[in-house]
Amino acid sequence: MMVINPLPLPNKIRFSLPFLYKPIRGGGGRSSCSAFTCHSVSSLTGFTWDDVVQASLPDYAPNDSSDLSGFFDKIKYCNRGSSEIKSEFIPLVIEDQIVGYIHNGFFDNYLRRFKDVFVFVPSDSRFGTNVTLNKTLSTPEERTRVVGKVIKCLAEEERELIPGIRNELYPVTPSFGSPPYFSLERAAAPYFGIKAYGVHMNGFVKRDGEKFLWIGKRSPMKQTFPGMLDHLVAGGLPHGMSCVANLIKECEEEAGIPLSLSNQAMSVGAVSYVDVDGYRYKRDVLFCYDLELPGDFIPKNQDGEVESFKLIPVENVANVIRRTHFFKPNCSLVIMDFLFRHGYISPECLGYLDLLQSLRSGDTS
Repeated sequence: MMVINPLPLPNKIRFSLPFLYKPIRGGGGRSSCSAFTCHSVSSLTGFTWDDVVQASLPDYAPNDSSDLSGFFDKIKYCNRGSSEIKSEFIPLVIEDQIVGYIHNGFFDNYLRRFKDVFVFVPSDSRFGTNVTLNKTLSTPEERTRVVGKVIKCLAEEERELIPGIRNELYPVTPSFGSPPYFSLERAAAPYFGIKAYGVHMNGFVKRDGEKFLWIGKRSPMKQTFPGMLDHLVAGGLPHGMSCVANLIKECEEEAGIPLSLSNQAMSVGAVSYVDVDGYRYKRDVLFCYDLELPGDFIPKNQDGEVESFKLIPVENVANVIRRTHFFKPNCSLVIMDFLFRHGYISPECLGYLDLLQSLRSGDTS
């Protein structure tokens, strides 16, 4: 029988079960590699916090093997696409720079007819076959406006082609911090294979020598990954906004974290991945942040994108990642990075270096 007990905080405030739980533990310290053994549990449609709690228990899978395969599975899921599949994409070239990749089929079926916007180059001494924009579109503003009209047209003609249109622009640039050649609707970014960036924050609490992570459950009304587990705070990096400014904004909107706390978040690195699926070519870099929160802090969503939150021991969060597909896929990578940096995965674990390196499988430029 599973027993869940709310933990008292030092200031005598007690959280009820919707926020904090501490499952009965089966022993073993966090320095032991066996704390992170692999067991596969299928994702459930409409899973509950009770399902999350059950899968997180140390004794939920007593026959786990002592390896990191559950983590590697999540890395693999974020980096789909063989070299053969990637060869079906052709470079998007702007001003002699590759800024993206477009699937042959997507270009032929949807973009080729917009001849005043997109130009197919069958052979180029430098880039080979590629796609570029009409030379009459000479400024970032013109390109943004015209390509935006194409995206709107496609979305109106075929609603499911580019789902999740949100009127948020991503910069189209060959590398982070470079001046953008134009800006593109966020939902269309994978269809043009542009580099996309985001900020993800691990919000954690220390208590009695143990660390806990605040985990969010996405609203079932979200356009992408509805109802899945997520970080306390995360968001894509839109055009014209710095990482710090975006993080502070997301802290307030997603978790009600005031500036007095959010400005203490520490930049701790980045993870990256390349995921190719159908017409989509995702080249994402996620900037990672840590924020230690007061023991009595309770997140409160402000924008309707998070259904609820729960504070979970870090070891148990790791179990959920290894055993289930409850987390939004790229969140697993950021939490794995946290596990490395905070000593929850040690060199004694078989595959340590391979897993560490695989967290940056994509181009981090």
